[in-house]
Order: sequence, then C-alpha cells, then structure tokens
Amino acid sequence: MTRKQRRLTIIGGALFVLAVAAGLVLNALRDSIVFFSTPTMVAEKHVAPGKRFRLGGLVQPGSLKRGDDLAVTFEVADGGAKLPVAYKGILPDLFREGQGVVAEGALDASGVFKADTVLAKHDETYMPKEVADTLKKQGHWKDDYGKPQGAAKPGAVSMREGEKTAAGATQ
Repeated sequence: MTRKQRRLTIIGGALFVLAVAAGLVLNALRDSIVFFSTPTMVAEKHVAPGKRFRLGGLVQPGSLKRGDDLAVTFEVADGGAKLPVAYKGILPDLFREGQGVVAEGALDASGVFKADTVLAKHDETYMPKEVADTLKKQGHWKDDYGKPQGAAKPGAVSMREGEKTAAGATQ
C-alpha cells in the first residue's frame, strides 16, 4: 500500500467513525431536539409519567385558576388536545389566557403536567418596558413601535371605499 492509499484509508476511516458517532448522538437526542411538544403530540406518544419535556401551546381561556402560595393551574391547548398544567411560582408578566406558553416539567401519574418553569411566548412586536423607556429617553422612540405592520397610526381614521379623506380626496 502506497502512502497516498494509506492516507486515503485513514481519512475515509475517520470520516466513517465521525458519521457513526454523529448518527448515534442524533439518535439518542431525537426526542430532545424538538423545542417543545404540543398536547396532541403528548397524547399520541403516550409519554411516561416522570419523563421531563417541554410542553407548548396556548393557555386555554377560562382555565386559569390561582391557588394558595403562588400555586396556579391552567390548561394548555393546541387546537386538538388539552393538557392540565400545575405550577407553583411567579408567572411571567406576559402570561395570560389565550397567549402562547412553553412549560418545562413532567407528567404525574394522574396525567397532570407538573411544570417547574413557565415561559410566556410573545410575537415580534413585543418590546420590554426597559428597552422602550431607554429609547424614549434617548429620543429614538417611534410611536409605531410595538404595532403590527399596517396598523393605523394614532389619530388616523380608517377609510372605507368612496369616503372622503381629511384632505377632501376620494379614496
């Protein structure tokens, strides 16, 4: 075997070992790669009690119940299934019914998701109060920050077809 053949054999063997190692790692992490599971996915997978995972969906309107010592129960839904969640702690400021949420924890034997972490999801228009205050102080604040694109500006009037605008032009 020449030097060139030996070198190619070593490189080929190393690439094969790396591919096998990557395959084993991905196989071991296949359930953890997903950022969160929805209630429907949890129902379909028949997740065993005690197995930690992230649950994501919308807080079902009317399901939020506050108890003693910061205990909270609510349901997370994804349009197909609902899963009851129990959490003890301070909820994020953006947490509310109808809002997206990701909770981390495990199912108990009765099928209730016992969360030890709750994260409220927000859309792209969200801006923390501290950032907004800083922008205002620096003079960089625009009144349309935090509004969806195409939203009316303050004081603007929605015009229907055929109505006259303030300038008198017909739309």
